[in-house]
Amino acid sequence: MATAAFSYGSDVSGLVWGFLMGGGAAAAQVDAAAAAAWMARPDPERFTWLHFNLSNAASERWLRAHAGLPDEFYEILHQGSRSTRLEIADDALIAVVNDVQHNFSFDSAEISTLWVHVTPRGVISARRAPLESIERLRQDVLQGAPIRSPAELLVHLLRDQADVLVGIVRDAVARVDATEDQLLAGRLMRKREDLGALRRVLVRLQRLLAPEPAALFRLLQRPPAWVSQDDRQDLRASTEEFAVVLRDLASLQERIKLLQEEIAAQVNEDNNRSLFLLTIVTVMALPINLIAGLLGMNVGGVPLSQHEHGFWIVLAFTATVTGAIAWLLLRLQRPR
Repeated sequence: MATAAFSYGSDVSGLVWGFLMGGGAAAAQVDAAAAAAWMARPDPERFTWLHFNLSNAASERWLRAHAGLPDEFYEILHQGSRSTRLEIADDALIAVVNDVQHNFSFDSAEISTLWVHVTPRGVISARRAPLESIERLRQDVLQGAPIRSPAELLVHLLRDQADVLVGIVRDAVARVDATEDQLLAGRLMRKREDLGALRRVLVRLQRLLAPEPAALFRLLQRPPAWVSQDDRQDLRASTEEFAVVLRDLASLQERIKLLQEEIAAQVNEDNNRSLFLLTIVTVMALPINLIAGLLGMNVGGVPLSQHEHGFWIVLAFTATVTGAIAWLLLRLQRPR
């Protein structure tokens, strides 16, 4: 029996989904064969969106054979640096977008990269793991969202990414609020470890998801000629929205840092209180240990050894000395 090849959630060419969009018509789904035929004879009124899974080795082969992408795209595809950025290559926009994967959790911080190539003829996106923002964009297209140009599709993707990050920030704020309430109520069980892990996740998100300001500035100042004025304004607005989210993320990190410092101060205060109590007990027990050691020596001449009330005399003397030491220590601890 023949065994079917594992497709990684895509077809034999590596295509996860494809849409033919624009021209005032609803988005129509296309397969790899239809997309290749359209690329051979493109319609200037319409454009395609093809999404590939790079985990399938056939994806890059199909792109090199039919997509006509510049070499810069493949170089960026295999680069080690995956910081979020937008670049211009051969009158095309190349975007490297980092996004969280499906079922994201703060414990694992699963983040993957999406590569996007945008031209007037269409958009080609590729990833190695299912991502949240690109799935949101697909659902919007299926529901009939009006997208008139490839640049608008890219702007929509950036806004979806910002919305995902907003949701992550809200969940993180809820966690921090709960921790702060427990701290104020004195019922904080899991302390600095959870806050430290959450802060590390947020720092990683900010480092990977934050676009490079210089690249965005260059793009907004000198965009490709085929990018319309409306698309330029939308792109500028999306970058401003992303900047607001990143500022909220930075302020949340600062808040977590202050909570960690407050928890550390409480821990130090509890340790100092315990150490002070231990010191008082040790000092108060010093006369008892000293007198017991002296009277327990096996030598002659131990005082009061033959006295009728010797035990009670020594006990009263020890209690008096211990009480005097305790009074002196408590007096020294009173605020002046």
